[in-house]
Amino acid sequence: MQLKESHLKQDFLRFMLASMAAQWVFALYTMVDGIFVAKGVSELALSAVNLASPYVNFLFSVSLLFAVGVSTIAAMRMGQGKFKEANQAFSQIMAVLVVISLVLTLVVMLWPDALAEFLGAGEGVKPYVVEYLVHVGPFSICFLIVYSFEVLVKTDGHPRLALFAVSFGCILNCVLDYLFVFPFSMGVGGAAFATGLSQLALIFIYLTHFFSHRATLTFVRFSFDWNIFWRSVKIGIPSGLTEWSAGITTFLFNHAIMACLGEEAIVSYTILAYLNTIAVMSMAGIAQGAQPMISYYLGAGKKSACQQLLSYALLSGGVMSGIAIGFAFLGADWMVSLFIPLEKSTLYAESVQVMKIFSLSFLFSGINIIFAGYFTSVEAPVASFVISVGRGFFTLAAALIVSIFLWGGEGIWWAASLSELLCLAATFLFAWQHRKKEKVCHKDCHRLFP
Repeated sequence: MQLKESHLKQDFLRFMLASMAAQWVFALYTMVDGIFVAKGVSELALSAVNLASPYVNFLFSVSLLFAVGVSTIAAMRMGQGKFKEANQAFSQIMAVLVVISLVLTLVVMLWPDALAEFLGAGEGVKPYVVEYLVHVGPFSICFLIVYSFEVLVKTDGHPRLALFAVSFGCILNCVLDYLFVFPFSMGVGGAAFATGLSQLALIFIYLTHFFSHRATLTFVRFSFDWNIFWRSVKIGIPSGLTEWSAGITTFLFNHAIMACLGEEAIVSYTILAYLNTIAVMSMAGIAQGAQPMISYYLGAGKKSACQQLLSYALLSGGVMSGIAIGFAFLGADWMVSLFIPLEKSTLYAESVQVMKIFSLSFLFSGINIIFAGYFTSVEAPVASFVISVGRGFFTLAAALIVSIFLWGGEGIWWAASLSELLCLAATFLFAWQHRKKEKVCHKDCHRLFP
């Protein structure tokens, strides 16, 4: 990957900025769909995009699960000079993703109504959700492969290509969204179709790299190795769950809101969910930018560089948390106006208020996500798994129950902050244990090699 320890800060910024920008563009895909659907169809149709989004988020999380796993393995192998083994692992996991995507496509196309009901769609919005799923389902393979390529092309040492590709895809998605929703009047299905086509275009861009002379990672013949498969899963599960946390959050909140506040409140949550997705994916971008570098230096036996990269990531996460909260308080009116006309004053005001309340969770989420990514990079999957599962499901479910019990439906908007705060306690515990273990190992090395 042409990394030099003397250029650690510059390399970190190069990888981090490219990863964050790519994450922002991925987050903008569904946000752009929402804007065009809200303006071109209705606010109710906007809710449908939100209700269907956990499926798309699930595709990204499965892709990231395998991509981070094989990225960690490949980066370590390249750090050790074992390029053949790196390419075999890469080729195997790509084949696995193709098989998984075919299964998921079949499920969506055969049972769209059941999936829409599972995602929380009521009778009023269900037809829109089914329409979105049926149009996005055939492109499941594109979502899985493209997101993996975006991670792995950075591992291959070309973060700028990843940034160019996802930026091109976002622009293409905007153009197609406009054409399909307005001139062609394809409605919610048109927005989904536009997103799928833009992902398909990106596959060809990435393939030109992996089949070129510039690529270190490339497709080779392989014999299926279950050890590589399970190791990739074990390493990648925390990152996959971190990615899916936005989808799980949306899923749980949608069900809680429908039960306690009604269908109209889904519109407010849809808008703040876009901000939450951008914030969470920004933190994930920082973690993913540092991940291949940490794994590379760990494979090269340079643990001090790993610790320095963690410090850079935490500092960057703190800055991004401050920016996200500042935007929520200063830019909430502008963001809500993209989706809701000013004439609907009650819904408009409520959406602005809940966005400010929800944004306080960003104070803690960055630390949790970055430490989960760090533990993945150094192959400490238990710590990473507990943090990711905790913030993505268990602490969130518990926080929703407690908040609703204490404050009723309005307590829903405070649940995310409570969940992240509970998870932060576990994060600090694992960080303390890891640091203690590192000190013991360091002392043992000095005893053996004085």
